[in-house]
Amino acid sequence: MKLMRVTDPEEVFKIINSHFEPLDSKSIFLEKAGGYCLAEDIYAPENIPDFNRSTVDGYALAARDTFGSSEGIPAMLECIGEVPMGQPAPSINPGQCCLVHTGGMLPEEADAVIMIEETEVAGSMVQAFNQVAPGENVIHRGEDLKKGDQALKKGHHLRAPEIGLLASLGLADVKVHRRPRVGFFSTGDELVDYSRPNLKPGQIRDSNTPALLYLAGQAGAEAQYGGILPDKFEVFLEKSRSMLDNVDMLVFSGGSSVGTRDYTARTMQELGQPGLLVEGISIQPGKPTLLASCGGKPVLGLPGHPVSALNIFKIFGQALINRLSGKENKTLKPSVKATLSRNISSRSGRTDYVRVKVETASEEVKAIPVFGRSGMLRTLAEADGLLVIPAEKEGLAAGEMVDIELWE
Repeated sequence: MKLMRVTDPEEVFKIINSHFEPLDSKSIFLEKAGGYCLAEDIYAPENIPDFNRSTVDGYALAARDTFGSSEGIPAMLECIGEVPMGQPAPSINPGQCCLVHTGGMLPEEADAVIMIEETEVAGSMVQAFNQVAPGENVIHRGEDLKKGDQALKKGHHLRAPEIGLLASLGLADVKVHRRPRVGFFSTGDELVDYSRPNLKPGQIRDSNTPALLYLAGQAGAEAQYGGILPDKFEVFLEKSRSMLDNVDMLVFSGGSSVGTRDYTARTMQELGQPGLLVEGISIQPGKPTLLASCGGKPVLGLPGHPVSALNIFKIFGQALINRLSGKENKTLKPSVKATLSRNISSRSGRTDYVRVKVETASEEVKAIPVFGRSGMLRTLAEADGLLVIPAEKEGLAAGEMVDIELWE
């Protein structure tokens, strides 16, 4: 039997970035751009904001006119009127002020705003019971962005805040990388559709597919399902080739374990050059994972066990989708610090991903390992996230503070 040649997880990420390129770009209306990744740097065409504006309801004034004021000795200022929202502000002279609302424009001569709660009106005069500093309660012209500043980098993932920022710059459309189309196949004669009510002896419902399709969509891909491939190489190859022509990435669930009926690796070699890049990963669970480049398109072979399949796709499948989407690499992930509830052993030289529940007891956040074989989906459903044990460690001790990567 051929020994599996395994690759370190960090090396797999390098292979992904060196062998695959972001997909082509397209222009898209701003209101449709959420979830895409920018294909160009964005620079501010103007100052944001384009005028000094108030952050509170109050009176715009020159800060020096309030110096020394207090509740016992208020400063007296003449109010010359109100600044209508969306209208230019009037000029003020020393000793004068004008009423301004949140977001309203300040007069050129004003450098601060005193909150309305700190004043009292007596006819046309305003008493200021507090002194304010220059710049207090003011957003200055260009404080958010100055003309020519880089607003967003190429590869930035567009969420609601980014959409709002681009709208403030007056951009009606933006250039983005298109979303990857990812094709999925399940493999194996023992599998049947998950909706089948009655199973024959030896049959297993395909539980991986709906979970993987969800993960792909969550990562920003358009997922397509090609069905269950039987253990017949000619059918395996024909259907895979047809699917690969219509997608940007292909995923096999199952069929990547070492065995005589394993057609996944052989199919990868036939689908296009250079073929197999990874024949196994030094990771637990998910060691028998395959990765190929077939004509420049990634083809990922997942282990058949559900926990391994979802674990690998969450780590490497999502990394592939991010690369194709043009998404900039960010190491920051949703996580929480917790105290490990018990000892966990690990083998040196292998990265372990341990499923954990996160619970709060007596104001302490605890990470409780959820153990079980890689075919037990229940353990994933019970877990809140994953604890990563690096390859250089031989385990973790109870009471250690650990970082838990949360399931999203």
